[in-house]
Amino acid sequence: MRAADVMTKDVFTVRSDTRVSAIAKLLLEQQISAVPVVDDKGQLLGIISEGDLLHRKELGTERRRGRWLDFFVDNMRLADEYVRAHGTKAEDVMSRPVISAKADTPLGEIVHLMEKNRIKRMPIVDGSGKLLGLVTRSNLVRALALTPSAERVTGLEDLKIRDLLLAELRRQPWAGNRDSDIVVKDGVVHVWGTVGSQEESQALVTAAKATPGVNRVCNHTAVPHPYPYVFGS
Repeated sequence: MRAADVMTKDVFTVRSDTRVSAIAKLLLEQQISAVPVVDDKGQLLGIISEGDLLHRKELGTERRRGRWLDFFVDNMRLADEYVRAHGTKAEDVMSRPVISAKADTPLGEIVHLMEKNRIKRMPIVDGSGKLLGLVTRSNLVRALALTPSAERVTGLEDLKIRDLLLAELRRQPWAGNRDSDIVVKDGVVHVWGTVGSQEESQALVTAAKATPGVNRVCNHTAVPHPYPYVFGS
């Protein structure tokens, strides 16, 4: 799936000269946590989230440090914090430049960018930078909920099931060589062998359960104790 498949297209926006008080009211009334800032042609200029409005003069929540701590913060950052706390318009408090993506960006890349940049939403723009929509965490969860579960394929031969599972495991860097650890009989997968952790064991089971034709998974893997007992110690 791609960004265009899940994004919200009807997005509330504000202009760069929209007052901060009006933006706060918009977020509250529409029950949204952020709003893009665009120009009169719809070009994305920035984005304002609830986090951008936390440290405000009106609330008495400006960032405050001791004088000796200010010594370690460069003047550019101190000046930016002052503008964000005292500015009255969107252009004063908006985050920029904005991390954005295109409509045909795969969702896997969207999630990677969101995690890498620690952001909760991704503006989607066209080639000219015009805002097309917004992908949020909620959009991704909703897409997952609406995605139909893969139909279980019944009647597959055990050898075919085993081949499908092994092919999936060979694509995973954590799986290692499991050719001798997978046994399939009557649609039941038996997973054997030693694994490095409980997480790896669970991942093997998850891969088996997701394989077409599998009726059940029996996990026989063993996780070595990190501190082997030594007799006589």
